[in-house]
Amino acid sequence: MESRRWKFGIGIAIILGVALWEAFSGFQQSKTYYVTVGELTGGKVSRQHVRVGGLVAKGSITRRGGTLRFLLAQGAQSLPVVYVGSETLPDTFKGGAQAIIQGDYMADGTFRADEIQAKCASKYRAMPPGPKQARAE
Repeated sequence: MESRRWKFGIGIAIILGVALWEAFSGFQQSKTYYVTVGELTGGKVSRQHVRVGGLVAKGSITRRGGTLRFLLAQGAQSLPVVYVGSETLPDTFKGGAQAIIQGDYMADGTFRADEIQAKCASKYRAMPPGPKQARAE
């Protein structure tokens, strides 16, 4: 009887240990820091996997096959970005739009994005009624 309790206790301890290890490992892998373009290009960031925010430079978006290239700008600084992915980009992703990218900063100065989020406008305004719009009264 005592032997069964020990085996049960050891089994529970192993299961809890594995669950805690998985939780800790998952947390460490999902931890991504947010930095600015200036911090990243200025060498102030020691981490490789980061999240960067800025404006998509107008006229910089090029698509060739499954590869998307563009410049992410913040002030006078810009960061060349390469995205190879299968996810459809949002409609709001265009030149002049705010974007947040996540990925790895490479040694050659380019950013290899694995996720792109385009910010939507903070407030929407209704169009003023015009001659082609019918008024509901």
